[in-house]
Amino acid sequence: MPRITSRDNPRLHEAARLIASSRERRKADRCVLEGEHLVDAYFRRIGPPETLIVADAAQERPAVRSLVSAAPPGRTLIVAASAWAALGPIPAAAGVLAVIPTPRRRLDRAADFCLLLEDVQDPGNVGSILRSAAAAGVPQVFLSPGCAFAWSPKVLRAGQGAHFHLEIHEDVDLTAWARAYRGKVVATATEARESLYEADLAGPVAIAIGNEGSGVSAALRSTARTTVAIPMPGQFESLNAAAAAAVCLFECVRQRTRARR
Repeated sequence: MPRITSRDNPRLHEAARLIASSRERRKADRCVLEGEHLVDAYFRRIGPPETLIVADAAQERPAVRSLVSAAPPGRTLIVAASAWAALGPIPAAAGVLAVIPTPRRRLDRAADFCLLLEDVQDPGNVGSILRSAAAAGVPQVFLSPGCAFAWSPKVLRAGQGAHFHLEIHEDVDLTAWARAYRGKVVATATEARESLYEADLAGPVAIAIGNEGSGVSAALRSTARTTVAIPMPGQFESLNAAAAAAVCLFECVRQRTRARR
């Protein structure tokens, strides 16, 4: 496998462009995974990446050596410290990067347990929500066009590998999708009269989480079977979108587990 000492290596330049620009990531339909945890998650769920980029010094770490041995040699670049600087803001301490095709899944049929994200704009929130969804066993997540790009570096870091356990569908008209869904669409709203804990969430259900400031839109709420509020007895008016999503998803898990028993 080649050892790269020059910043002018074209594959290194490609990775740098993808790291620096959301436009480039969308245009190339590629994204970059940072750090051995994310890269290992991709290996385990999908397989070897298109390009594995490893800092020379990181080969001392057993986990990194394992990744290098699992990747085809022709796809692996060992990068000297002097050349790693071409990758811009990614510190050499990260040790490992991978360039991958942005995963795309064809939607054959909506699942019995779905999550809808409408205009959730903070990348950290989107990544945290995806992590909760994967932990709750949600098969499919649908994002409106106004959401943060699911495959951006910040979302990937916050997701901690959750992306590779989910079907993620972006740029979805959620109102049209909700109208066609055969199960129950449940929207969240702080002013709703029905409590989350009183709603029936045991059957096919799609939970809708809205924008951090304005919540679920009137158009999407109009398609929902029910609108629920999370009881908050404390002296505060709202939850972070990621926290609200986690509470709702795991109430679904509780009810669905009880129904199966």
